[in-house]
Amino acid sequence: MPKQLFTEAEKKQITDAVGEAESHTSGEIRVHLEKRCKEDVLDHAAFIFAELGMHKTEQRNAVLFYISFEDHKLAILGDAGINAKVPDDFWVHIKDHMVQAFKAGNHADGLSEAIIMAGKALAEHFPKGDDNPNELSNEISYGKS
Repeated sequence: MPKQLFTEAEKKQITDAVGEAESHTSGEIRVHLEKRCKEDVLDHAAFIFAELGMHKTEQRNAVLFYISFEDHKLAILGDAGINAKVPDDFWVHIKDHMVQAFKAGNHADGLSEAIIMAGKALAEHFPKGDDNPNELSNEISYGKS
C-alpha cells in the first residue's frame, strides 16, 4: 500500500505544503497516491479528480497531483478555471521539476516544491479573498490498488 511510501514526517511536510500553497489563494490542491495505475495516467488522474469531487470548487481552480509509485507514473491536472489562465506548458514545467527530484530520490521534497509552485500560480490568478473556505481536504488520499 502506498501509505508507507512516505514517513509520517514527510506526509506532514506534504500536507503542510498544501496548506502553505492554499494560504495565498482560493485554489485547492490535492495529492493522491496509488501503488499501481494500469491505464493511461492522465485518463486515470481525470477519473480520480472527479471521484474526489475536485470539479465542484466554486471557481473551478483545483489542482490534483496524482502519483503511481510502483509504475513510476505521475500527472498534474488543473481544473478548467486554472487551465484557462496558465500557459499550455505550465504543468509540464512543474512535472519536470518533480521528475528531476524523484530521480534524485527526493520524493517528499520534490512533491512539496511542486505543490508550492502550483500554489504560486493559483495565487497569481486566484488570490485569496475575504471569504476563503477550504473546499477540499489537504490530506493525502490513497487508492485501493
